[in-house]
Amino acid sequence: MFDEFKKFAMRGNVVDMAVGIIIGGAFGTIVKSLVSDVIMPPIGLLLGGVDFSDLFITLKEGATAGPYTTLAMAQEAGAVTISYGLFVNAVISFLIVAFAVFLLIRGINRLQAKEEEPAAEPTTKDCPYCLSSIAIKATRCPNCTSEISTS
Repeated sequence: MFDEFKKFAMRGNVVDMAVGIIIGGAFGTIVKSLVSDVIMPPIGLLLGGVDFSDLFITLKEGATAGPYTTLAMAQEAGAVTISYGLFVNAVISFLIVAFAVFLLIRGINRLQAKEEEPAAEPTTKDCPYCLSSIAIKATRCPNCTSEISTS
């Protein structure tokens, strides 16, 4: 059973998938940082200094009464909140990742389309009498000696 598992785990597509998952996780971290640290601050500044990660609705106040100015304060107080600002950040992160994956797949597909060579012309044909494989330009079958028409 161990040998069978080893054979399965070392197959090319399983290893490729594992590498893809690891790189995807690292890429997700980079995109999350891009959204929260680079894209959202200027957007928040344009919208009047809004920090999207601190946009929330308080459903139930916590141990200390509100109003809470930040999501961290609300969570520290034990308030029940809907953190829609974090959701907006997550949606933007998803859109960036989806677009990047789209561009990557598009590029790979274009490379594969260029690499595909046209199908080679056949070099053999079947003898209509004995069905053995013969050269495409042959006029007589070397196996059954029948004459072959070239049409």
